Amino acid sequence: MSQRRRSNAAVPPPPEGGAGDAITTGASSAEKERRDLPWMAGSDRRVLALALAFRAANALLVRTYFNPDEHWQCLEVAHRIVFGYGHLTWEWKQGLRSYLHPFVFAALYKFLALLHLDTPWFMAMAPRLLQSVFASFGDLYLYKLSKLIFNNHVAQWALFSQLVNWFMFFCITRTLSNSMETVLTVAGLYYWFTAMKSSRGTSVVSNQQAASKQRPPSRKMALLIAALACAIRPTSAITWLYIGLLDFIQMKSKSRFLFLEIIPLGVLVLAAVTFLDCWMYGSPVIVPLNFLKFNLFSSGGDYYGTHVFHWYFSQGFPSMVWSFLPFSIYGIMKSREWRLAGLIAWVLAVYSILGHKEFRFVLPVLPLMFMFSGYNLAAMVQFKGKGCNEKGHLSRLQLSVILLILTNLPMALYMSLFHQRGTEDVMFYLSREAHDGRVKSVLFLMPCHSTPYYSTLHYNIPMRFLDCTPSEKKGTLDESDRFLMNPSYFVGKNFGNLSSFSHIVLFESEERHVKLLLHNSFKEVRRFFHSHFKVDRDLQSSVVVYSQMDAL
Repeated sequence: MSQRRRSNAAVPPPPEGGAGDAITTGASSAEKERRDLPWMAGSDRRVLALALAFRAANALLVRTYFNPDEHWQCLEVAHRIVFGYGHLTWEWKQGLRSYLHPFVFAALYKFLALLHLDTPWFMAMAPRLLQSVFASFGDLYLYKLSKLIFNNHVAQWALFSQLVNWFMFFCITRTLSNSMETVLTVAGLYYWFTAMKSSRGTSVVSNQQAASKQRPPSRKMALLIAALACAIRPTSAITWLYIGLLDFIQMKSKSRFLFLEIIPLGVLVLAAVTFLDCWMYGSPVIVPLNFLKFNLFSSGGDYYGTHVFHWYFSQGFPSMVWSFLPFSIYGIMKSREWRLAGLIAWVLAVYSILGHKEFRFVLPVLPLMFMFSGYNLAAMVQFKGKGCNEKGHLSRLQLSVILLILTNLPMALYMSLFHQRGTEDVMFYLSREAHDGRVKSVLFLMPCHSTPYYSTLHYNIPMRFLDCTPSEKKGTLDESDRFLMNPSYFVGKNFGNLSSFSHIVLFESEERHVKLLLHNSFKEVRRFFHSHFKVDRDLQSSVVVYSQMDAL
């Protein structure tokens, strides 16, 4: 499938029936300036500055809990590397995770420690602020990719779409490996498409590049970024297999591409990451092989739940795109950029084969939907609806922008500031109490990995949570399941009178079942709002902290 070639000067075609209103390539510079979004117009540096400021605020506003991997597969590991204590989940004992991603945040923790800034606030917020920097470059490269494929005007509206979308706001500044994979995917696609267009003799450089006669980036940069993405998330190979094969089929020098570019770079990155992992694990291990074997070939992820095969198409991905969905679909149809549209469909289809499905797995292709939404919004600028210039009437574009903001901003703020925030608040509270010497040990009577852990507490005291390591025997219930089936019996059998813990943390939904075991020796000291809505189990409306009376 060949890629459509466009000049950077081209503009999106107008909607059908609006040919008379189209802005042609010969439009005056004044007209073009009026079509630009004033706060996005300008150089790439200005776009990056805007993205950095926006994502920093974004990171500070994310105060809720989304997925355990944000803490347990990244920050907890990084904390253990730097400070010597932190819990490693069962995946790390089986060599399923690479240390490459946690090492990025280990460097941050080391920096904070050297400056004596490893206080409760900095330990909780600094990782997301660092991720916000990476997310800003993801925004920049979406802008550059959209400008490369279409033009500057589309790029501005694509960036607008990405900044406004509720799920990107909610997820991209979290320290999930999927967030980093998304940034690398968009950056890699930009360098790949630049190199591919350059090799076909198509003018793809921006006006700034053309003026300085800079040579377009090499395809090797795209391959290097792709290799890093696969090192962090081996399933990123799904994306790059599609991209690489389409161009490989059309290449004249296939052998050169395979033996002088793909294999050397792939071997180099794999060797470096394998060396790091072997050093950290203390034994020979090839993480990508173990990861793919567990998640793809043995369906190990199904232990954490499964969804129907069409879930990504019917529920998951539409929920992420949200109100941008009709704009993106229309943009796909009007732009006829089938290659990138095919990439989105390919990724969703492949992930649909797997039983275990999560929103974050398909996050890397979400920005592409905003590129198509940007195409549609840019086309609206050229179309002046009947009577839209009359006083008191709004144009289709203005109505669309208002609709998108009103349907995304409240949801972004609610999900980031309120929904499931109790488990983050309770750890921040315990961290301050522990540093003041008022917490000696903690028991979490809640489903496993419901809260952050040592990476937020940042104090080396005994803590215990309910284990949920998969059993080799099918049908065996883990501690979390056994506790939820009969809380009072489980606690009495496994922890006796609970006297070995100074503090106990649990959800309000389980509190009533174990209150009789607590009332003699423990007293409620804090209660944190958690959620208005039921998520997986019973409504977990609040998180409750009990303390031994002797510790008060």
